[in-house]
Amino acid sequence: MSNPDSYADMLAAVQAFHDKHDFKNTGGEDMTYRIALMAEELGEIAACVTKGKDKAKLAEECADLFILVIGTAIAEDFDLGQAFWDKMDRIMQRDARMVNGRVRVSEFRDT
Repeated sequence: MSNPDSYADMLAAVQAFHDKHDFKNTGGEDMTYRIALMAEELGEIAACVTKGKDKAKLAEECADLFILVIGTAIAEDFDLGQAFWDKMDRIMQRDARMVNGRVRVSEFRDT
């Protein structure tokens, strides 16, 4: 039985989905196509928020995007888990600023 909190199990599930539909050989791992799919899912997330959809629908659309992001790591053969922790280490060192009344955490470059 898989562990629902395990990234390794999520990665294996998405890999099984890719294998089932032979994404590697049928264009499903093409990066331009994947970017378009991610943009579509982000639009669906935005629609959930702007149209007041329930949290279950928002969660479903976020899961779709998450699956696509994991699939992108599979398609491009990089360790998303390691990339996540490397990025977290970097962003935890950043300062926050208020920008237009909202907090922003970024690599601010004063010019």
